[in-house]
Amino acid sequence: MDDPYKTLGVSLDASHADIRRAYRTLAKQLHPDLNPGNMEAENRFKAVSAANELLSDPEKRAQFDRGEIDATGRERAQPASYRDYAEGEPGRRYGRTGPQPGGWSAEDIDDMFGKMFSEGGRSGGKARMHGRDELYALTIDFLDAVNGTTRRLTLPDGRSLDVKIPAGTVDGQVLRLRGQGNGGVNGGSDGDALIETHVTPHRYFKRDGQDIRLELPVTLAEAVLGGSVEVPTPAGPVRMRIPAHSDGGGELRLRGRGVPAHDGQAAGDLYATLRMLAGGPDAALDEFLRNWKPEHPADPRRTMEAGQ
Repeated sequence: MDDPYKTLGVSLDASHADIRRAYRTLAKQLHPDLNPGNMEAENRFKAVSAANELLSDPEKRAQFDRGEIDATGRERAQPASYRDYAEGEPGRRYGRTGPQPGGWSAEDIDDMFGKMFSEGGRSGGKARMHGRDELYALTIDFLDAVNGTTRRLTLPDGRSLDVKIPAGTVDGQVLRLRGQGNGGVNGGSDGDALIETHVTPHRYFKRDGQDIRLELPVTLAEAVLGGSVEVPTPAGPVRMRIPAHSDGGGELRLRGRGVPAHDGQAAGDLYATLRMLAGGPDAALDEFLRNWKPEHPADPRRTMEAGQ
Protein backbone atom coordinates (compact mmCIF):
# COMPACT_ATOMS: atom_id res chain seq x y z
CA MET A 1 0.00 0.00 0.00
CA ASP A 2 1.26 3.51 -0.82
CA ASP A 3 2.39 6.05 1.74
CA PRO A 4 -0.88 7.47 3.21
CA TYR A 5 0.58 10.99 3.23
CA LYS A 6 1.25 10.77 -0.52
CA THR A 7 -2.15 9.18 -1.13
CA LEU A 8 -3.90 12.19 0.43
CA GLY A 9 -1.36 14.68 -0.93
CA VAL A 10 -0.50 16.14 2.49
CA SER A 11 2.80 16.84 4.23
CA LEU A 12 4.18 14.85 7.16
CA ASP A 13 3.31 17.70 9.55
CA ALA A 14 -0.24 18.15 8.22
CA SER A 15 -2.84 19.02 10.86
CA HIS A 16 -5.97 16.98 11.49
CA ALA A 17 -7.96 19.66 9.66
CA ASP A 18 -5.58 19.48 6.67
CA ILE A 19 -6.04 15.70 6.49
CA ARG A 20 -9.82 15.90 6.75
CA ARG A 21 -9.97 18.64 4.10
CA ALA A 22 -7.79 16.65 1.69
CA TYR A 23 -9.85 13.50 2.22
CA ARG A 24 -13.19 15.24 1.67
CA THR A 25 -11.95 16.83 -1.55
CA LEU A 26 -10.69 13.53 -2.96
CA ALA A 27 -13.69 11.52 -1.72
CA LYS A 28 -16.08 13.85 -3.55
CA GLN A 29 -14.08 13.40 -6.77
CA LEU A 30 -13.63 9.63 -6.55
CA HIS A 31 -16.81 8.33 -4.90
CA PRO A 32 -18.15 5.29 -6.82
CA ASP A 33 -21.63 6.83 -7.02
CA LEU A 34 -20.12 9.64 -9.10
CA ASN A 35 -17.89 7.31 -11.17
CA PRO A 36 -19.99 4.24 -12.01
CA GLY A 37 -17.95 1.51 -13.66
CA ASN A 38 -14.64 3.37 -13.21
CA MET A 39 -12.42 0.82 -11.45
CA GLU A 40 -9.45 3.19 -11.27
CA ALA A 41 -11.54 5.78 -9.40
CA GLU A 42 -12.97 3.03 -7.16
CA ASN A 43 -9.49 1.73 -6.25
CA ARG A 44 -8.25 5.25 -5.55
CA PHE A 45 -11.33 5.89 -3.40
CA LYS A 46 -10.52 2.79 -1.33
CA ALA A 47 -6.88 3.89 -0.96
CA VAL A 48 -7.89 7.42 0.03
CA SER A 49 -10.39 6.08 2.59
CA ALA A 50 -7.79 3.76 4.13
CA ALA A 51 -5.18 6.55 4.27
CA ASN A 52 -7.65 8.88 5.95
CA GLU A 53 -8.63 6.21 8.48
CA LEU A 54 -5.00 5.72 9.51
CA LEU A 55 -3.96 9.39 9.63
CA SER A 56 -7.18 10.54 11.33
CA ASP A 57 -6.44 8.28 14.30
CA PRO A 58 -3.72 10.05 16.39
CA GLU A 59 -2.50 6.79 17.92
CA LYS A 60 -2.27 4.91 14.62
CA ARG A 61 -0.65 7.91 12.94
CA ALA A 62 2.01 8.09 15.65
CA GLN A 63 2.67 4.35 15.32
CA PHE A 64 3.02 4.70 11.55
CA ASP A 65 5.37 7.69 11.88
CA ARG A 66 7.54 5.67 14.28
CA GLY A 67 7.60 2.74 11.85
CA GLU A 68 5.73 0.42 14.22
CA ILE A 69 2.90 -0.31 11.75
CA ASP A 70 2.65 -0.21 7.98
CA ALA A 71 0.13 1.68 5.85
CA THR A 72 -2.43 -1.13 6.28
CA GLY A 73 -2.21 -0.86 10.08
CA ARG A 74 -0.33 -4.14 10.52
CA GLU A 75 2.55 -4.37 12.95
CA ARG A 76 6.02 -4.23 11.43
CA ALA A 77 8.84 -6.50 12.57
CA GLN A 78 11.32 -4.48 14.60
CA PRO A 79 15.09 -5.02 14.15
CA ALA A 80 16.73 -7.08 16.85
CA SER A 81 18.72 -5.12 19.43
CA TYR A 82 22.38 -5.79 20.05
CA ARG A 83 21.44 -6.58 23.66
CA ASP A 84 19.70 -9.74 22.46
CA TYR A 85 23.12 -11.09 21.66
CA ALA A 86 25.39 -9.20 24.04
CA GLU A 87 23.96 -10.99 27.08
CA GLY A 88 24.99 -14.47 25.90
CA GLU A 89 27.92 -16.56 27.09
CA PRO A 90 31.43 -15.20 26.48
CA GLY A 91 32.60 -16.03 22.96
CA ARG A 92 29.04 -16.35 21.65
CA ARG A 93 28.12 -12.66 21.52
CA TYR A 94 27.43 -11.06 18.13
CA GLY A 95 27.38 -14.36 16.21
CA ARG A 96 28.91 -14.50 12.71
CA THR A 97 27.11 -15.23 9.48
CA GLY A 98 27.75 -18.93 9.59
CA PRO A 99 26.52 -21.32 12.26
CA GLN A 100 28.50 -21.30 15.48
CA PRO A 101 29.14 -24.39 17.58
CA GLY A 102 26.24 -24.69 20.01
CA GLY A 103 24.94 -21.25 18.93
CA TRP A 104 22.54 -19.51 16.50
CA SER A 105 23.15 -18.90 12.82
CA ALA A 106 21.90 -15.82 11.01
CA GLU A 107 19.33 -18.04 9.26
CA ASP A 108 18.12 -19.33 12.65
CA ILE A 109 17.66 -15.76 13.90
CA ASP A 110 15.84 -14.69 10.75
CA ASP A 111 13.54 -17.68 11.02
CA MET A 112 12.86 -17.04 14.71
CA PHE A 113 11.97 -13.37 14.21
CA GLY A 114 9.94 -14.17 11.09
CA LYS A 115 7.72 -16.46 13.15
CA MET A 116 7.48 -14.04 16.05
CA PHE A 117 6.32 -11.17 13.86
CA SER A 118 4.37 -13.04 11.22
CA GLU A 119 0.83 -11.89 10.50
CA GLY A 120 -1.35 -12.86 13.41
CA GLY A 121 1.30 -12.24 16.07
CA ARG A 122 3.35 -14.62 18.20
CA SER A 123 0.77 -17.36 18.15
CA GLY A 124 1.62 -18.44 14.60
CA GLY A 125 -1.18 -16.51 12.89
CA LYS A 126 -3.92 -17.71 15.27
CA ALA A 127 -4.41 -14.45 17.17
CA ARG A 128 -7.78 -12.75 16.79
CA MET A 129 -7.68 -9.41 15.01
CA HIS A 130 -10.46 -6.83 14.81
CA GLY A 131 -11.42 -5.95 11.23
CA ARG A 132 -10.41 -2.58 9.84
CA ASP A 133 -13.00 0.21 9.82
CA GLU A 134 -13.95 1.68 6.42
CA LEU A 135 -14.82 5.35 5.85
CA TYR A 136 -17.37 6.40 3.23
CA ALA A 137 -18.93 9.71 2.18
CA LEU A 138 -22.67 10.30 1.82
CA THR A 139 -24.27 13.47 0.46
CA ILE A 140 -27.72 14.26 1.88
CA ASP A 141 -30.27 17.02 1.36
CA PHE A 142 -30.63 19.80 3.92
CA LEU A 143 -34.20 18.81 4.85
CA ASP A 144 -33.27 15.12 5.19
CA ALA A 145 -30.48 16.11 7.59
CA VAL A 146 -32.85 18.27 9.64
CA ASN A 147 -35.82 15.89 9.77
CA GLY A 148 -34.01 12.54 9.56
CA THR A 149 -34.43 9.83 6.93
CA THR A 150 -32.99 6.54 5.67
CA ARG A 151 -30.66 6.47 2.67
CA ARG A 152 -29.25 3.51 0.75
CA LEU A 153 -25.49 3.61 0.25
CA THR A 154 -23.79 1.41 -2.38
CA LEU A 155 -20.28 0.38 -1.32
CA PRO A 156 -17.31 -0.17 -3.66
CA ASP A 157 -17.60 -3.95 -3.19
CA GLY A 158 -21.19 -3.91 -4.46
CA ARG A 159 -22.92 -4.24 -1.09
CA SER A 160 -25.73 -1.87 -0.17
CA LEU A 161 -26.31 -0.46 3.29
CA ASP A 162 -29.43 1.28 4.58
CA VAL A 163 -28.08 4.24 6.54
CA LYS A 164 -30.38 5.83 9.11
CA ILE A 165 -29.84 9.60 9.13
CA PRO A 166 -30.87 10.91 12.59
CA ALA A 167 -32.86 14.13 12.84
CA GLY A 168 -30.52 17.07 13.40
CA THR A 169 -27.54 15.60 11.52
CA VAL A 170 -24.92 18.28 10.79
CA ASP A 171 -22.45 18.60 7.90
CA GLY A 172 -19.33 16.50 8.51
CA GLN A 173 -20.97 14.28 11.16
CA VAL A 174 -19.73 10.67 11.08
CA LEU A 175 -22.28 7.89 11.53
CA ARG A 176 -21.07 4.43 12.64
CA LEU A 177 -22.55 1.18 11.33
CA ARG A 178 -21.12 -1.52 13.54
CA GLY A 179 -19.87 -4.71 11.91
CA GLN A 180 -20.15 -3.37 8.36
CA GLY A 181 -16.43 -2.78 7.75
CA ASN A 182 -13.68 -5.27 6.89
CA GLY A 183 -14.01 -8.81 8.25
CA GLY A 184 -12.09 -9.85 11.35
CA VAL A 185 -9.24 -12.36 11.31
CA ASN A 186 -9.31 -15.71 13.14
CA GLY A 187 -12.68 -15.06 14.72
CA GLY A 188 -12.04 -11.40 15.52
CA SER A 189 -14.96 -8.99 15.32
CA ASP A 190 -15.69 -7.22 12.05
CA GLY A 191 -14.77 -3.57 11.60
CA ASP A 192 -17.30 -0.77 11.31
CA ALA A 193 -18.46 1.36 8.41
CA LEU A 194 -17.97 5.06 9.16
CA ILE A 195 -20.28 7.29 7.09
CA GLU A 196 -19.21 10.95 6.84
CA THR A 197 -22.20 13.10 5.90
CA HIS A 198 -22.08 16.08 3.54
CA VAL A 199 -25.20 18.27 3.78
CA THR A 200 -26.13 20.29 0.70
CA PRO A 201 -27.21 23.92 1.29
CA HIS A 202 -30.88 24.87 1.00
CA ARG A 203 -32.01 27.66 -1.29
CA TYR A 204 -33.68 29.67 1.47
CA PHE A 205 -33.27 27.87 4.83
CA LYS A 206 -30.12 28.44 6.88
CA ARG A 207 -29.31 26.49 10.01
CA ASP A 208 -28.16 28.24 13.19
CA GLY A 209 -27.62 25.52 15.78
CA GLN A 210 -31.11 24.20 16.57
CA ASP A 211 -32.78 27.21 14.92
CA ILE A 212 -33.68 27.77 11.27
CA ARG A 213 -33.54 31.20 9.62
CA LEU A 214 -35.00 32.46 6.36
CA GLU A 215 -35.88 35.69 4.60
CA LEU A 216 -39.64 35.97 4.05
CA PRO A 217 -40.80 38.20 1.17
CA VAL A 218 -43.90 40.30 1.97
CA THR A 219 -45.82 42.85 -0.06
CA LEU A 220 -46.16 46.49 0.90
CA ALA A 221 -49.82 45.92 1.78
CA GLU A 222 -48.98 42.93 4.01
CA ALA A 223 -46.33 44.94 5.82
CA VAL A 224 -48.54 48.01 6.31
CA LEU A 225 -51.91 46.38 6.97
CA GLY A 226 -50.73 43.06 8.43
CA GLY A 227 -52.37 39.74 7.72
CA SER A 228 -51.96 35.96 7.72
CA VAL A 229 -49.38 34.51 5.32
CA GLU A 230 -48.07 31.03 4.59
CA VAL A 231 -44.51 30.41 5.78
CA PRO A 232 -42.35 27.39 4.75
CA THR A 233 -40.76 25.37 7.55
CA PRO A 234 -38.63 22.18 7.45
CA ALA A 235 -41.72 20.17 8.42
CA GLY A 236 -44.05 21.86 5.92
CA PRO A 237 -45.83 25.21 5.49
CA VAL A 238 -47.67 26.90 8.38
CA ARG A 239 -49.70 30.11 8.72
CA MET A 240 -48.20 33.10 10.51
CA ARG A 241 -49.69 36.52 11.20
CA ILE A 242 -47.75 39.57 10.06
CA PRO A 243 -48.37 42.46 12.51
CA ALA A 244 -49.64 45.68 10.97
CA HIS A 245 -47.03 48.41 10.38
CA SER A 246 -44.17 45.90 10.15
CA ASP A 247 -40.86 47.17 8.80
CA GLY A 248 -38.61 45.44 6.29
CA GLY A 249 -35.86 43.67 8.23
CA GLY A 250 -38.16 42.90 11.14
CA GLU A 251 -37.86 39.40 12.57
CA LEU A 252 -40.73 37.10 13.55
CA ARG A 253 -40.42 33.79 15.40
CA LEU A 254 -42.28 30.51 15.07
CA ARG A 255 -41.61 28.49 18.23
CA GLY A 256 -40.65 24.85 17.81
CA ARG A 257 -40.52 25.05 14.00
CA GLY A 258 -36.75 24.74 13.68
CA VAL A 259 -34.67 21.55 13.98
CA PRO A 260 -36.75 18.80 15.69
CA ALA A 261 -35.87 17.67 19.20
CA HIS A 262 -33.09 15.04 19.23
CA ASP A 263 -30.39 13.64 21.52
CA GLY A 264 -31.84 15.44 24.53
CA GLN A 265 -31.95 18.82 22.79
CA ALA A 266 -35.22 20.74 22.59
CA ALA A 267 -36.69 21.63 19.22
CA GLY A 268 -35.38 24.87 17.78
CA ASP A 269 -37.34 27.86 16.50
CA LEU A 270 -37.77 29.33 13.02
CA TYR A 271 -36.88 33.00 12.57
CA ALA A 272 -38.35 34.80 9.56
CA THR A 273 -36.78 38.12 8.55
CA LEU A 274 -39.26 40.24 6.59
CA ARG A 275 -38.10 41.42 3.16
CA MET A 276 -40.48 43.93 1.66
CA LEU A 277 -41.13 43.68 -2.07
CA ALA A 278 -42.45 46.74 -3.86
CA GLY A 279 -43.73 44.69 -6.79
CA GLY A 280 -44.03 46.00 -10.33
CA PRO A 281 -45.03 49.52 -11.41
CA ASP A 282 -48.40 50.61 -10.05
CA ALA A 283 -49.77 53.92 -11.38
CA ALA A 284 -52.46 54.15 -8.70
CA LEU A 285 -49.90 53.69 -5.91
CA ASP A 286 -47.61 56.29 -7.49
CA GLU A 287 -50.49 58.80 -7.67
CA PHE A 288 -51.53 58.09 -4.09
CA LEU A 289 -48.01 58.66 -2.72
CA ARG A 290 -47.60 61.93 -4.64
CA ASN A 291 -50.72 63.35 -3.01
CA TRP A 292 -50.41 61.69 0.38
CA LYS A 293 -49.69 63.99 3.32
CA PRO A 294 -48.93 61.95 6.46
CA GLU A 295 -50.45 63.23 9.69
CA HIS A 296 -47.13 62.84 11.51
CA PRO A 297 -44.29 63.16 8.99
CA ALA A 298 -41.12 61.29 9.92
CA ASP A 299 -37.53 61.63 8.77
CA PRO A 300 -36.04 58.09 8.62
CA ARG A 301 -32.52 59.56 8.35
CA ARG A 302 -32.85 62.00 11.22
CA THR A 303 -30.21 60.32 13.38
CA MET A 304 -27.65 60.17 10.58
CA GLU A 305 -25.01 62.85 10.55
CA ALA A 306 -23.06 63.91 7.48
CA GLY A 307 -19.65 62.29 7.31
CA GLN A 308 -20.37 59.77 10.05
